Amino acid sequence: MTGREALITLTDVGFTYGASPVLSGVDYEVDRGQFTGIVGPSGSGKTTLLRLLLGTLRPTRGTVVREPDLAISYVPQLETVNWNFPVTVSDCVLMSRKATRLIPRPTRAERAEVGEVLDRLGIADLADRHIRDLSGGQQQRMFLARALMRRPNLLLLDEPTSGVDVQTRHEVLHLLADLNEQGLAIVLTTHDLNGMAAHLPHLLALHHRVIASGTPAEVIVPSVVEQVFGARMDILQHLGVPLVVDSAGDVDRTNRVG
Repeated sequence: MTGREALITLTDVGFTYGASPVLSGVDYEVDRGQFTGIVGPSGSGKTTLLRLLLGTLRPTRGTVVREPDLAISYVPQLETVNWNFPVTVSDCVLMSRKATRLIPRPTRAERAEVGEVLDRLGIADLADRHIRDLSGGQQQRMFLARALMRRPNLLLLDEPTSGVDVQTRHEVLHLLADLNEQGLAIVLTTHDLNGMAAHLPHLLALHHRVIASGTPAEVIVPSVVEQVFGARMDILQHLGVPLVVDSAGDVDRTNRVG
């Protein structure tokens, strides 16, 4: 990381909820075009770090410096959404547009842009469908469409494959990789070592502080996994990809370390 291409720079950042420290001494740069997974179990500070990057939280110590006029979009966990809200896919995406006019009704150009974004993500045929009638993969694509409508430089996602099946996880990974190849910087959180983290180009292992940063081969190693997840696990190599297994040699398919 050069620093000259940094979209956001965190220096000695700490954050405390009440008397409980969540993050301590975090140094981290989000560079232009970066694709990073923040890896750690529940309670390790992943979502807090994401919110510090987003700007909805301020550090209790240290500094967060953003590139001027940086546009950031955020995609929440699917599990936190009220899917009974009476709105179609198209209307849900339109709700994310920037409020630049006094009249809230969308213009023809805005509706055309929604159609283009939905088509880009492969869900143009779902524009008039109620959001509760979508599959998990379709729901995630809709939220990505909402995020892209804001034309961001940086996309933040909180556990984008939590609770979805293997096929959906595969689709989301490929979709995010395509967006990154088009120049979009992406940072996501995950506890899924085998299904998600092992296939990302860059990882940040977090447990209240940065334990390790680098490629999956550099980060998914026994010493780091033990520090982050509190469990001694073995790491195998399968087709050049690190694979976390339990002490009996079984693949950790249920992500018990997360």
